[in-house]
Amino acid sequence: MHRNDRLALQRIDRLSRDRLAGALYRATAPLTITAWEVPGEPVPFADALAAEYGPFEVGQAWGRPWGTVWFHVTGTVPAGWREQAGTLVELVADLGFDASAPGFQAEALVYRPDGSIVKAIEPRNAAVPIEADQIDLYIEAAANPSVAGTFTFEPTPLGDPATAGGEPLYRLTRLDLGLHDREVWELTQDVVALRGLVDELDPARTRHARVIAALGRAVDALDPDDVAGTAAEARAALRDVLDSPAAASSHRITAVGHAHIDSAWLWPVRETARKVARTFANVLDLIERDEEFVFAASSAQQYAWLEEHQPALFSRLAEAVRAGRFVPVGGMWVESDTNMPGSEALARQFIEGKRFFLEKFGVEPLEVWLPDSFGYSAALPQIIAQAGSRWFLTQKISWNETNRMPHHTFLWEGIDGTRVFTHFPPVDTYNSDLSAADLARAERQFAEKAHTDHSLVPFGWGDGGGGPTREMVAAARRTADLEGSPRVRMAAPETFFREAEAEYPDPPVWSGELYLEYHRGSYSAQARTKRGNRRSEHLLRAAELWATLATVRTGAAYPAERLRRLWRTVLLQQFHDILPGTSIAWVHQEAEQTYAAVAAELAEIIDTALATLAGEGTLPLAANAAPVVLSDAPALGAAAAAEAAPASVRATDDGWVLEHPRARWLLDARGAVVGGHDLVADRHLVDPSRPAGVLQLFRDTPRDWDAWNIDAEDAALGTDLRDAESVSTTADGAGVVVIRRFGASRVEQEFRVDAASGALDITVRLDWHERQKMLKLAFPLQLRAERTESEIQFGHVSRPVHANTTWDAAKFETVAHRWIRVVEGGYGVSIANDASYGHDVRRGDGAAGGAHTVARVTLVRAPLFPDPGADQGRHEFTVSLRPGADVADAVADGFRLNLPPVQLTGARPIEPALTVDDRGVVVEAVKLADDGSGDVVVRLYEALGSQRRATLRPGFAWAGVEQVDLLERPVAATVLGTVSDGTIALHLQPFQLATLRLRRSALSESSSVGA
Repeated sequence: MHRNDRLALQRIDRLSRDRLAGALYRATAPLTITAWEVPGEPVPFADALAAEYGPFEVGQAWGRPWGTVWFHVTGTVPAGWREQAGTLVELVADLGFDASAPGFQAEALVYRPDGSIVKAIEPRNAAVPIEADQIDLYIEAAANPSVAGTFTFEPTPLGDPATAGGEPLYRLTRLDLGLHDREVWELTQDVVALRGLVDELDPARTRHARVIAALGRAVDALDPDDVAGTAAEARAALRDVLDSPAAASSHRITAVGHAHIDSAWLWPVRETARKVARTFANVLDLIERDEEFVFAASSAQQYAWLEEHQPALFSRLAEAVRAGRFVPVGGMWVESDTNMPGSEALARQFIEGKRFFLEKFGVEPLEVWLPDSFGYSAALPQIIAQAGSRWFLTQKISWNETNRMPHHTFLWEGIDGTRVFTHFPPVDTYNSDLSAADLARAERQFAEKAHTDHSLVPFGWGDGGGGPTREMVAAARRTADLEGSPRVRMAAPETFFREAEAEYPDPPVWSGELYLEYHRGSYSAQARTKRGNRRSEHLLRAAELWATLATVRTGAAYPAERLRRLWRTVLLQQFHDILPGTSIAWVHQEAEQTYAAVAAELAEIIDTALATLAGEGTLPLAANAAPVVLSDAPALGAAAAAEAAPASVRATDDGWVLEHPRARWLLDARGAVVGGHDLVADRHLVDPSRPAGVLQLFRDTPRDWDAWNIDAEDAALGTDLRDAESVSTTADGAGVVVIRRFGASRVEQEFRVDAASGALDITVRLDWHERQKMLKLAFPLQLRAERTESEIQFGHVSRPVHANTTWDAAKFETVAHRWIRVVEGGYGVSIANDASYGHDVRRGDGAAGGAHTVARVTLVRAPLFPDPGADQGRHEFTVSLRPGADVADAVADGFRLNLPPVQLTGARPIEPALTVDDRGVVVEAVKLADDGSGDVVVRLYEALGSQRRATLRPGFAWAGVEQVDLLERPVAATVLGTVSDGTIALHLQPFQLATLRLRRSALSESSSVGA
């Protein structure tokens, strides 16, 4: 016959689809099924065991949205099944699965009557091995709705139990015994591997023709009426092409079993705990059945959930960890966002994560594993290094919508100069199935192929869990040394990184942030969640400071366990789909409730510690937990409260004037800032024709990923909200209040001048009821700014204002913490905030626009997916505009808005915990050592971006000092100078982070550490 590849492949595909799939089981047998629907939230196995079950049949509907149904299946393995060679007896289930991805629909966990776990049932992994002839199993089936559907981003009520409805979502399609034919299954894997390879081979090459020919011979050998009897002959026809080795120059892949499990997203946190159990049960089953398979999982929080809810399964996992088959990676509490967590919070992600893995398993992950977070802070390399880690992995930057990263293996350099060996898997997914298409893509896209031939591929169903399947492991075995394919071996990430580092000793360097050109709306979605995070971080700082001082000065018990628990609670909320605001309504409702509970408990810890320190009395005090002087209260201490004289406000014929010795602000009759005069520098900052402090409303209809994205086109379609319903002075006469209405919303802007600095503080109280809109607060300034400086963890990053290149233009919305600073030469204007993260800064419009710079703070959005009610309701934001501000001024304003002094009464002032004589050195944390020794740990950093010498004077008895890493382990002293006369000399490099451990003197060691 004449060769026709198209027809040959059609024949191969048809026979595979119609004959092989149906022959995987030689026989099936029914089971007796009963069921019990849990009336509310999920229950422990013991409760399900004691429940009353009723009859249930295949074909029957089950499972209201977010509900749980327990199935009890019993039966007997048919006589003779066990004697059939080359077979396995399995429970085979189909809960009503659809074609969408695993992890986004129904799934289940299978128990024995003694409560031990067998395995999970997932789409694409629905077979459970049957060990005994008498079957008695309980199946906890979760009716998780497919919130995403086919990812068309349509609004759905399914993300909130209050609106999800009560009708059953699924119909039980199959639940019976199957006699699995191993030879047919192996033939199927052979065909899948080779058929996929054909699509990646050059049709003009010999290998392409010979693989098709071999597949054709296998089809000829296979009797459609006796697949089981002829599968071995068909496999033999494929042996030669499967045994043909890969070329010496073939790309090498380290395949790492993985299951990226989002700690919350299109499901609530409680469901993630169950997803972890299901996925890890599947993985442990696979580990026990395949001696080469290795699995890596991150997120200490997920291991902690397993230990809490499934201790027996956790014990099995710990055994697999000891054997090197189940590998903890990442070293973080969760796979957090890295853009928005504050300095100490991002450090604590590593501290708490690594401590958990060290305490539970004696294992310290050295690779940071963040495949799916939405961009990576330029502070991260230093934090990675100071946590004792060496390597970094992500995949998400492959989502860039404009520019492609030029490297896959490189050194990533942070703001302080620290470099970390980094790898982006060129396969461009963390959910690979090790298909020929994935492997070919990894080789084709690998940017460093001229220098090294080695990349990493994470494989396994992810996002909603599920993990690797036996089919994926089979694919790895077939491509270990296969002509036309990269060579694949299964191993742990550490194996890859050690080899890759040795193979590529001089990789290229990428300096600065790893900005994701996508998901820019995540800086602003779900504003209440973001406010809760910001507030929690600052309250935790204050609680640790005051509790530490109470312990070292009075012997009060230090609430170490409470603080650790609260830190871990906040760290969980920083997961990369919670803090970014990209989860279902249920998740954000719980987050807001959690933040309220955290705030209440931290307030109690703070009040108790301050009362202990200040004593009983009537002296009004202001306790300042910030590292800068605020309202005449000393940094890290408390002094007699002082009333600051407010700026004066006077009405004019056409508006109001807010006067201060450092600045004069003019508001017009509609409440817009039409004048801003820096009296110190004698500069006018506001052009009356371009008012500042103006609210701007934008359309917000992204092409896709609604809560995640802002499109450049929408970001250019803003409308000024200038009309005012009323403008009046505040009740105390020290400010101006403007009320505006637009659409279905109402907003109140209050303008005041900070008594100490002359900064203009604008408080926005918003009752927001718009949909697919975005609200920004705009500041057109008479500055020809070349760059902005934006606060990130332990420093700041500079970004150009222009859009000369596609890389610059892509950063049309950027992230900052408490402040940005718009810079013209040596002059700067800072814009600080108390709850926002999204910003944009651009040149003015028109031919004369180059002399103007517009800076905006993004306040709130209103996406419809995945939470159709996102951000509806009341919000409050405060933004402060400070003329003539240097970086230290911006830092101070950030603390002023976010950590104002606490007012109390007592018998005496509280001397500062410590003092630093240079405002460029910022104290980030003061706490007791984690080991319970009573030593004091001080974390500080250089904030201005230049070398700095400073003197630190502790405000308590101490016997010595050493420099430690984030886990409080001794390291080489790089910042410590002379120690004398109760002071410590410091020499810090630009943006250097340092952690100091102050050993307590004998006089102080009687203090205690408690819960």
